Formats: sequence, structure tokens, C-alpha cells
Amino acid sequence: MKPIVLCGPTASGKTDLALELARQTNGLIISADSRQVYKRLTIGTAKPQGVWQVNTYRVDGVPYYLVDFLDVTDTFNAGAFCTRVREIAAAHPDTPLIFAGGTGLYLHAYFVGMDDLPASTSASRAALEQLAAQHGKEGLHRLLAQKDPAGAAAIPPGNIQRTMRALELCLLTGRPASELKSGRFFKLPDEKDSHWVYLDWQKEALNARIATRTEQIFDGMAQEARTLLDEGFTPDIPALKSLGYPQAVRYLQGQLTRGQAVAEVALKTRQYAKRQRTWFNRYTNAQRLTLTRPEDFDVCCLARKILHT
Repeated sequence: MKPIVLCGPTASGKTDLALELARQTNGLIISADSRQVYKRLTIGTAKPQGVWQVNTYRVDGVPYYLVDFLDVTDTFNAGAFCTRVREIAAAHPDTPLIFAGGTGLYLHAYFVGMDDLPASTSASRAALEQLAAQHGKEGLHRLLAQKDPAGAAAIPPGNIQRTMRALELCLLTGRPASELKSGRFFKLPDEKDSHWVYLDWQKEALNARIATRTEQIFDGMAQEARTLLDEGFTPDIPALKSLGYPQAVRYLQGQLTRGQAVAEVALKTRQYAKRQRTWFNRYTNAQRLTLTRPEDFDVCCLARKILHT
């Protein structure tokens, strides 16, 4: 059985569906979530509740890999994800693999491949953040256009993350970023090697799910942040930069009321979901599960539909 890749925006139900698929296939799950990798951040990252047994995290008995293993001061990236997945796949050659997560770059890097580009450094990111503060999105894009016209033409002026990364590559290599890229970024996964499934929620329905989940998890998120701060960790550690935690920290510091913090987290989450939808819409060969109402999300029926496609 080729790997099944469940993708879609945050709060779309990937975890619950992955668990059902794993139960129906006696498979294991590999998480592609850049926040659930952290130990001690469970509620605020919507990490599935599990237990460690014989060096394996298990959720209701299902092996669930690449969650709850990273220290809060460490970082993780697509290259590390690919290395870990290869090790897991090699150790379980006859076990169905179910991938679930919203970090599209991780999934694309493993199944399609990415160019071998230099990693960010603290110095390069600090320099770019200073430029961003001085010139704003438009100014950064104009600077990129001077250094790499072809690269700038391919990046919308408002996409500051892609603009900063392209500028960073120019700084690190001395060459235009567009010359370093092979085009694999835009390729589709090979249907012979994996079966991709996109959870395509109607926008208003997804926003309602986001609002509900944000309200449910915020107090737990704030408590997780409080525990780390009380132990002497600073708000700028990698784990506390995860979605929602900066607002939880500001709430704990008295800079936001609870209502303001919850509203801001929900807004940031909707914005993140929009970026995820844009990313995953590129996979035109994925099986799309259209979901418009809560009752549409029947994991048993959806799992059978996937397995019999």
C-alpha cells in the first residue's frame, strides 16, 4: 500500500482521520506538523493525546511518529523531517504509512524534493528583519528586484516571507536566488508513489471550527506558556514562537485581555489557514474531500472512501 498523505488547513480534522485510517489499515502515522514536534506543548498545538511506550508515542494504541520529541529550545526543518521519515520508513517496510499535517513544505520536500539551498543563519535573519523594519514589505521587494529581477517577478510584493528568503539566498551565496532553483518547488507528487488527500472545508465552516478550537485550547496554551516562563525560558525560544503562543505570552504579561488574545489567535489561525489552502491547492492530482457541514466529517466513511479510491 502506497503512503496516504492527508493535507489541508489547520483545524480541518487531519489527525482524527489519520487515526481512523491507521486503525483500518493497521498502519502508523507520521506527523508533518512543525509545532507538534515540541515536548511540553500539547494543548496549544492540538497535539493528539498519547503516551510513550517502548520509545514510541502511541495514540489509542496507534504509533504516531514525529510528535513530542523536540526540546523547546531546539529547531526543526524540512531536511531533518526527511531524514527522520526515511529512517521510520526503512524500519517499517511492510507497514502502511499515513502522513498527516499542515506543514506543506515538509511533505513537499519528502515526496517531491527541494533544492539543496543554504540554511538560514541567525546573522542573516537578523539582518533581514532589520531591513524589513526599515523598509517594509514593498521596500524589501524593491531591493530583491534590484538583486534578482527574475526572482522578484515570481514573488507577490506582499509575501514578505518568500521575499526575505530570496534576499537571504542572495546574501548567503552571492548569486540571484532564481539561479539556484531547479523548479522542483512547483512539481506535483508522483501518483505512483503516494496518494494525496486534501480536506477541502468550505471557508465559513472551517472558520467556525477554528473559532471553537481556539476558545477550547487557549487556557491550556496559556498554562503551557506560563510553565515555561516560570522556569526561566524567554518568550523568544523557538517553541514559544509557535502559532498562538506569542499572544498567550502577551496575555500573561498583562498586555492583552483574554478576549483580545483569543480573538488575535483566531485571526492569526485563519490567516495561517488561508496560506495553507493556497499551498495545498497546488496539488491538483490530490483526492479532494469537500466538507461543508459538521456532519460531513464522518471519519469512518471518509476513511473507507479514501481506501476504496
